[in-house]
Amino acid sequence: MHAFRSHTCADLTAQNVGETVRLSGWVHRVRDHGGILFIDLRDHYGVTQVLCDPDSPVFAEVEKVRSEWCIRIDGEVKARDEGLVNPKLPTGEIEVFVRDMEVLGAAEELPLIVFGDQEYPEETRLRYRFLDLRREAMQQNMTLRSDVVASIRKRMWDQDFREYQTPIITASSPEGARDFLVPSRLHPGKFYALPQAPQQFKQLIMVSGFDKYFQIAPCFRDEDPRADRSPTDFYQLDLEMSFVSQQDVFDTIQPVMQGVFEEFGGGRKVDSDWPQISYKDAALWYGTDKPDLRNPIKMQVVSDHFRGSGFAIFAKLLEQDGTEIRAIPAPGGGSRKFCDRMNAFAQKEGLPGMGYIFWRDQGNGMEAAGPLAKNIGPERTEAIRQQLGLDVGDAAFFLGGKPSSFETVAGKARVVIGDELGLTDKDRFAFCWIVDFPMYEADEETGKVDFSHNPFSMPQGGMDALNGNPLDVLGYQYDLACNGYELVSGAIRNHKPEIMFKAFELAGYGEDEVRKRFGGMVNAFRFGAPPHGGCAAGIDRMVMLLADTANIREVIMFPMNQRAEDLMMEAPSEPTSDQLMELHLRVIPQDD
Repeated sequence: MHAFRSHTCADLTAQNVGETVRLSGWVHRVRDHGGILFIDLRDHYGVTQVLCDPDSPVFAEVEKVRSEWCIRIDGEVKARDEGLVNPKLPTGEIEVFVRDMEVLGAAEELPLIVFGDQEYPEETRLRYRFLDLRREAMQQNMTLRSDVVASIRKRMWDQDFREYQTPIITASSPEGARDFLVPSRLHPGKFYALPQAPQQFKQLIMVSGFDKYFQIAPCFRDEDPRADRSPTDFYQLDLEMSFVSQQDVFDTIQPVMQGVFEEFGGGRKVDSDWPQISYKDAALWYGTDKPDLRNPIKMQVVSDHFRGSGFAIFAKLLEQDGTEIRAIPAPGGGSRKFCDRMNAFAQKEGLPGMGYIFWRDQGNGMEAAGPLAKNIGPERTEAIRQQLGLDVGDAAFFLGGKPSSFETVAGKARVVIGDELGLTDKDRFAFCWIVDFPMYEADEETGKVDFSHNPFSMPQGGMDALNGNPLDVLGYQYDLACNGYELVSGAIRNHKPEIMFKAFELAGYGEDEVRKRFGGMVNAFRFGAPPHGGCAAGIDRMVMLLADTANIREVIMFPMNQRAEDLMMEAPSEPTSDQLMELHLRVIPQDD
């Protein structure tokens, strides 16, 4: 017999009754029923009930075991009494009578309990992650993650992609976040960087003549943490193709993403129609470039109904350049209580409030109610209702000013309204492409123009587009949103040096600086670069959605905490004096 097990803790059934078996695993829980000890023995695969009575030669030893001890047992498989069968377990028809036991690893008093659903502070869970990962939900999440990655790989190979690995130590590159720098021992005073993405290398792979590339790639970014973003590193499905248009990339990635969500979505509906929405329209309709289309609410511009109206606040706002009034329809929200609650929500988000109108039945017809309705009169109110397609029992909320001042709050309000009124279909995955991103943005204070998205994207219109106002230039850039999260980002690349130099010049980067920072890629593009494009899909975020959790740390094996610390391994840590001397570095103490 094998030194540790003849079967896993999920293998034994009624067909094994009478056999002598060997199992190894962790003591999930111990129950003493009138002197007979029942142990749920758990391994990665499942749970088997084993029991030990005073007739067993190891009864005294079994009495000593506690939760999470790692043990090996030998015993005889017996059928459970019919009334004691547990249909929830694959092994629920049998139990094993212990005849021998070996303690493989005793456990001290546990800082967190593995059995049950008790909640613990995240700091405790991360410090003792090896215990946290023993819990059933975490085992399922990590298994899901592994299966998703395996499925992605198979689907990419089935589309004639091959997986190639790119360097982990490379040069610093502006990808929209801070680099993690690595000092060079052999080149004092110089630093490598951990790649924010394999961006340049995958483009170089295309220049090298490899038509289709993909990689399950680790990426490193020194970012502020969020619930849906790791502060240090993450994994993505990275892919690139030569001789493709934007639509070719969409047609390639959709069956991969859709297939994975259908395979692992737990029966939830997966939309097959993925609309393409311009960045401008997404901001207008949803207040975000990663909209949740499970929520049917679309915001609309209603400025004309307030120009010269009796509602002075909006009327005066509209006299200023660049201002507008937007309405958030709220079907079913037509009560003063709900409207007041949403107004309070806007105030908590830092705005003065949200105006509202709600429509109610007065017996002799429909009436528009609320402060706005009184100020602008029935004719304008009725025009708003008709534009928004609302009826009795519905409401609308209004925000005004420059869109940048209220758009984010409007987007959040749309989500809250959809959730509270039951409009959002929670049992569904709804995808959409966001396209036509602006290439550049201007700092509101300084007016300085810089890239707003990926700097390596091809501008729509090529060189001609770069001769006008930079803020009017759109790029062949695209994101895929699902249920309010960005899952994919990509672009058709700028593969022509002259267009690249011009694009960077508009963002304040001279040709010499571009050659210095991206010399490898610029040099390669001089020697017959093909048109190419691709994208990257965030694996952590995909699994987060599939696992139905809003916290990305629930689907990462060993995540950092909110302060970018690894409490288990005590990272980051202070280097030794010898290490600093070897690297020719000195740490300057910070003032308290």
